[in-house]
Order: sequence, then C-alpha cells, then structure tokens
Amino acid sequence: MGGHSHWAGIKHKKALVDAKKGKVFTKLIREITIAAKIGGADLSSNARLRKAVDDAKAANMPAENVKRAIMKGTGQLPGTVYEEITYEGYGPGSAAVIVECTTDNKNRTFSEIRKIFSDRGGSIGTTGCVSYMFAKKGLILIDKDASTEEELMNIALEAGAEDIKTEEDGFEIITAMEDLDTVKTALEAKGLKPVSAEITMIPSNEVAVTDLETASKLERMIEALDDHDDTKNVYSNYNIADDILAQLEK
Repeated sequence: MGGHSHWAGIKHKKALVDAKKGKVFTKLIREITIAAKIGGADLSSNARLRKAVDDAKAANMPAENVKRAIMKGTGQLPGTVYEEITYEGYGPGSAAVIVECTTDNKNRTFSEIRKIFSDRGGSIGTTGCVSYMFAKKGLILIDKDASTEEELMNIALEAGAEDIKTEEDGFEIITAMEDLDTVKTALEAKGLKPVSAEITMIPSNEVAVTDLETASKLERMIEALDDHDDTKNVYSNYNIADDILAQLEK
C-alpha cells in the first residue's frame, strides 16, 4: 500500500489479513515459488525466499504449503509458471502509482489492472512513466516503545542503514536493498524485533491530497489494485492530509 504513511499502510494490511486469508495465502505462495525459482531453496543464501517464508509464518500458513511452494519453484513438483510484471500509471489527483504483479497470463492481468485504473478515475501508463519518481529501498519499521532513536541509530547506522526517521507510531529505518537483511539481523541480535522489514518503493516527492473526494477515490483505487489476485505490491506517492484521513476512517 502506498499513501499517507508506511505505518498507515502496515495497519491497513494487517486489518485485511484475517478477512482475506485465502487470498493472502495465494499471494504468499506465488512469492515463495518465484523466490525459490530465482534463488534456490536454501533460506540461508536466498534472502528473498527467507523473507517470503517469514511472511508466510506470520500469516500462519501451514508449513506443508510453504514446502510445496518451494518445491514447485525449484521444479521438484509440477506447478503453474508465474512471471513478474510491473504496471505504472496515475490515480485521481495525479498521484503516481506502481503495481507489481505475479501472473501466469500477462494479457489477462494487463486488461484487468487497466480496467481498475480507468474505472476509478486513473489511467495506466507506459513503462517508466512514474518509476523515475521512486527509489527501491529496504524499509524496516520499529515500534515506538521498542527502543530510543539514539540506540537505533547506533545499531542501524553501524550495520549499514542509510537513514532513520521518527514517526508518530515508531521509527522508519531506510537501507539500500542489498543491506536490508544485514540491518534487520543486527537489530534482532540486540533484541529489537521489527514490525516489518521489506523492499519498498519510496517516492522522491509526494502529492498532497487535501480534499475528501480525491482522497476517497484514491483509497478505493489503491485498495482495488491491492485486492487483485495477481497483485503483489502497490506503491503511490500521495499524502492525505490528517483531517481528511480522519474523515475517511470514520
């Protein structure tokens, strides 16, 4: 989820997990399968697979499902062949939107994702039309009560983090993609368990949303994109004003 804050996105995802557990499992299985196909079945040397398996455990996915997904990825079991594809476009209020998908039918997925954009006041664009506005980074969230900013800076920066931001709900630690696992491990070694740790797209600038209608349309479009069976991640650069956000949450 993109939008007002990373913390808001995390809360939103967690609220949907139980309601859509079957769909969550399907998306996790696809990610595990692709990660195993690309990097092999060894968790110690495949950070992407290790992250996917951790996410599956957090969602209480049965271990047998995880094992089968890995074996399908490595070719030990037959299974559907998935491809990764990214779509870019604009939402209401000219917000930039990136949708990362895994699919076994690119034509079908493109048609359905394009329809979600157009039906909700947005437009799908060409490759590269908005991705230049984002940087792919590692993002670790630490709960406010888990540590102090000084302690986090000492641990995270020494482990290779690029930046630490203090937010209302906690701390955001930004890393280079390749340093995410190293920083996460260093934090855990000090007893600091992240709320989340993932590769994400961080916008270089944000689009302010200050009216309820635009905010509502954007939220509905982003949620519809996120809810699509083939969607892995959705990113955007909009920032909803606090008073508008409060009205949306009523």
